[in-house]
This record gives sequence, C-alpha cells and structure tokens, in this order.
Amino acid sequence: MTVSIIIAVKAWQKNLAVCLDKCQGLNFKDFEILVLPDKAFDSQVLPVGSAPVSIIPTGPVSPAEKRDIALCYAKAPILAFIDDDTYPDKDWLKNAVGNFSDPEIAAVGGPAITPGEDTLKARASGIIYSSFLVSGKFVYRYLPMKRQEVDDYPSCNFLVRKSIMDQLGGFKTNFWPGEDTKLCLQITQELKKKIIYDPRALLYHHRRELFIPHIRQILSYALHRGYFAKRFPETSLRLYYFIPSIFVFLSLSGGLIGLFFEPVRFVYFIGIYIYLAIVFFTAFFLVSAQSHDFLEKGELVFLVWSGIILTHITYGGYFIKGLLSNKLQEEK
Repeated sequence: MTVSIIIAVKAWQKNLAVCLDKCQGLNFKDFEILVLPDKAFDSQVLPVGSAPVSIIPTGPVSPAEKRDIALCYAKAPILAFIDDDTYPDKDWLKNAVGNFSDPEIAAVGGPAITPGEDTLKARASGIIYSSFLVSGKFVYRYLPMKRQEVDDYPSCNFLVRKSIMDQLGGFKTNFWPGEDTKLCLQITQELKKKIIYDPRALLYHHRRELFIPHIRQILSYALHRGYFAKRFPETSLRLYYFIPSIFVFLSLSGGLIGLFFEPVRFVYFIGIYIYLAIVFFTAFFLVSAQSHDFLEKGELVFLVWSGIILTHITYGGYFIKGLLSNKLQEEK
C-alpha cells in the first residue's frame, strides 16, 4: 500500500530539513512526499533520498487549506499528515499502515514524543503535556500507550484513507488548531468509521519553549476547545475540558470570599497549598524519570511545576472566552 506524506509549511526552515531527512530514511518502500509552502523554495536544499518530493506553493493560506490542495496532487490511497516540526521514527509508516487492513478503519494516529535533543525549556513543555494533570486521559497523545479506538486526534500525526477525504471534500475549514476535531467528528459520526490510536506509529514533535511560546499555544487550544464545546459538542462538550475553568473560577471566587470570611479563607489556603504540593510532586516524579543530572533536574522541576500552574490558569481562562465567543475568526 502506497502513502502520500503531506507536510503543510510556511517556508523552508531547519526542522523541515530534519523532517524530510528522516522521512527519506523510513523503513518503507513505496511513498511520496508533498511539501506545501507559501512560496516556492530551491529544491536543491532537499535531502537526497529515493522517495520523490514535490514542492507545491499555495500562497499564505491555512494548514487545513494547504492539505486540501494536496488532495489534488496526492497519488497514494493513504494520506499521512505530519507537521514540519515533527520527524518520524523509521518504522512509523510500516506500523501505521498495517492497521488499514481492516476496511472499517478510516484513520490512524500515533503518539508525538518530545525528542531528547530539544532545549531544556522545550523538553519541559513536553513533560507538561505528558502529565496527567494537564492532558488527563489524552496522555497517550504524547506517550506510547495501549492501542485503542478514539474519536478525536491531532493532525500532527494522522493517517487517513484518501477515499475518505475525497468523500468528505477535505477539511473544508480555516480552523487552526481544531481542523482535526471537525474532520474526526465527520469520520466517526457521519461516516460511522473508526479511528485507531496505534502506539507503534510514533513520531517526534519539537515543543514550544516555556514560557511565552508554550502559553500562546495553550491559549489557542483552549480558545478553540471552548468554542467547539458549542460548535461540536459531540466530542468537545465533555466535563474534563471544563475542569481548568472550574479551577480558575473556584480560585478567584474563593480568594474573594475569603477576604471577608475567615473560615473560607482558611479552607481556601489549605486547598491552594494542597494543589501546589500535588503539582510539585507530579513535576518531581515526571522529571526524575527523564533526567539524572542533579542541576538539570532542579531547573526542570521548577519549569514543569510553574508551567503546569500557568497552563491550568491559561487554559481555564481562554476556554471560557471561547465558550462565550459567537464566532472565531477562522470560521468560514
């Protein structure tokens, strides 16, 4: 079974070079690579390999629109969507494609692991995402876990039958992020097909560094998920998405009420101390499992501890903003 790897990008950059080089080294025989930048770039910068690479300039359009344009050029029955800041494990395609032997399976996703060569602040961001306190039941998106059926999966590591995309007419949206939520909902609800998470279909995903780039990404996720709770309630109107907002509301209201009532103030501070302790010990154990350098471990623990707290506050606040929004800018 042949595969078309589709990479939506803005322009040539070093992570894309690494991604293409790793793609050329895949343990898989028959695939092509489609790169969709805003403007054309010199093909001489492309890594040498046996897989054909097509550069398809699209102009400054959204990633979802770039991927829809790729449908006109892709020749394979399986489309593999990845981001330019990722790179695949050598057995990524071999492990993922095997799932399509079941005709009921329309799409396959796999974990996006933080690479060890990332900077300390980027690795801290990856640890935060892999924490149950942040990702909850979705930790499997960042760490290899058991194979399972899912109904919503990120497009940074997402393989889908071309026939399914043709049937749906592509992503047909400007949402970014969130284009994958809409697509997955159509696959599972409209077409009644399956999406499988396979831990062996893994790739590596460079993270946004703490603090500002990471927080910007979180607020974008939260804003869209809050809006999607109304727009796509089948997969977004779920209690666990509301938990950070409940935390922010209780923190603000508890602190305000505690100014006037001493018993409430006592309970409030006990609760805050317990929360901070849980986050600290979570950060400590997560970091201890990944780093054995004493000085690095101390810095990572602080970054992860403070990063989880800021992630909770940011997500909680912007989820509410999305929930109260009448329309997002990207919506057609």
